[in-house]
Order: sequence, then C-alpha cells, then structure tokens
Amino acid sequence: MQTNPKEYWRQQMDAAYAFMSAIMEYPVAECGEPLVGLPEAVKSAGVRVEFSTSRIGGRFDRLFYLREGLVPRFLAAARAMNARGWVLKAEDGFRTCAMQKQLAQDPAILARVVRSVLWETGGRRPDGKFLFRRVTAMVATAPKIGTHLAGSAMDVSVLQASTGVEVDRGGPYLEMSEKTPMESPFVSAEARANRQAITSLMREHGFVTYPFEFWHYCGGDAYEAYLLHTGQPGRYGPVDFDPATGRVTAVENKTAPLVTPAELRTALEQVPEYCELFFVSSPRCCRIRS
Repeated sequence: MQTNPKEYWRQQMDAAYAFMSAIMEYPVAECGEPLVGLPEAVKSAGVRVEFSTSRIGGRFDRLFYLREGLVPRFLAAARAMNARGWVLKAEDGFRTCAMQKQLAQDPAILARVVRSVLWETGGRRPDGKFLFRRVTAMVATAPKIGTHLAGSAMDVSVLQASTGVEVDRGGPYLEMSEKTPMESPFVSAEARANRQAITSLMREHGFVTYPFEFWHYCGGDAYEAYLLHTGQPGRYGPVDFDPATGRVTAVENKTAPLVTPAELRTALEQVPEYCELFFVSSPRCCRIRS
C-alpha cells in the first residue's frame, strides 16, 4: 500500500537526520589525497560532460574538483553515459566551508525548507529544534556531515546527448518534495527506471548514492563506508585546499557548526513565511514583507 506523501516525507526527513547524526560520529582517517579539476580532466580524456554555470548562493562560482582517486571513476562513468546516448552534467562538486555556510544561510534555500516544513506540519508553527533538524537533513550544517567539503561528492543531472533535454528523474536538480528521496514511490515508472539506471551505472564505477537526494553521488568517504557497512573509516574528510596545487589540509574542527543559531535565525528572518509564524508583530518583518 502506497504511503501518504506527507507521511513519507516525514519518515524520510527523520531518517535523513538520523543518517547525519550517524555520520557525525563515523570515523574518518584523512588520506591527504589532492583535489583535481574535473573540466581539465574531462578535456584531456575526450569525454563529453556538461558543467553547471550557476553560482552557489548567488555568490560563489562552483568548484568542480574531486579527489584524485575518484577522477578515473568519474571519467569512466561519464564515458559509459556517452556510450548510451547520455551526457553527465555536473551540477556541483567541491565546496569550501565558506560556500557551505553560505548555502546554510541562503534565504532562497531556507524559504524552500520552511515551505516544506509548513506543508509537513499543516501550517502549524514548528519548534526551533524541529526546524533545525530539517535544515540539517537538507543542508549540511557542519563540515563532518557535508561530503562536498571532502571533495568526494558530485551532484549530477543527466541529459540526452542528441537533444540536450534532461533525462526524467521525477524532478529537476534540487527538487524538494516527496519526490526527492532516491527510492520515492511518488515518481513515474519512467523516472524510477532512469534513477535506477543512472545509479547502477554510477555504482559500477565506484560511487554510492545518498539515499535522500536522487542527484548526490560520492565515494571513499564516511557516507560510502557507512552505507556499504565496510567497517572501515572514510578516507576522505572535510578539507581546505590550495587551488594552485590541489593540496588539501584537513578541517580542524569537523563537528563545529558552520552556522550559529543567531546566524540561522537572521537568515530565516528573510523568509516571509517564517516571519509570519514567529514574528507576526515584528516591525522588522513587516519591513521585509513589504
């Protein structure tokens, strides 16, 4: 029997937060492997790959880097997609802590989170802890749980090579609804088949999927070790890096929040729906809404 969409979303968000909590505790033995630029690697390999030109939070250019050991896997996956008439489109790659912090405070992203929460609660005001759990489930709020910060993750879309039209996966990149989890029962049979085909291809080339987003693939990190039950620590953890050399330095405090409660509240106050619930009489929010 098919689950109610709202109940399914609630279960998935609770599971995503539990997953993040487990990753926060999962051991990582940083190997120090450098980061390699994917556009240059793609050009040298002669494979067809597209790269997003959008900016993170409207501020940062995207950094299409992966750990050196993952680059051959990425190129092999892209080549396999070309062979079946597809083009892998890299939507996002490595993120610095500053980039991830910006995402966690981006009013446009937080607006989508708030609207999702209001849908889930039937318009009732959630408590602060509940809202923070949902933000954490959708946008990594500490370096340890954000595998983009490890240079081990890639967000992807897939295009038809002949037309450039996106392969149907039930929604576009950054869909935020009951369709977002990889195994969602609320997408069409065609979209489900495409998700399975893409995931199978990526798995063949050494990438696992984050279960709660149909676009996120990674390898060699805590996500992979935890999902595959390897019993081994992740090889790649959150790092800072030098773009000139690709050399990485482990982030010192991996579990420290990227965004303080005060910063998150300030960002949320830019979201009209949040203001209506929490500060309906606030003059500041009245100014924001105008």
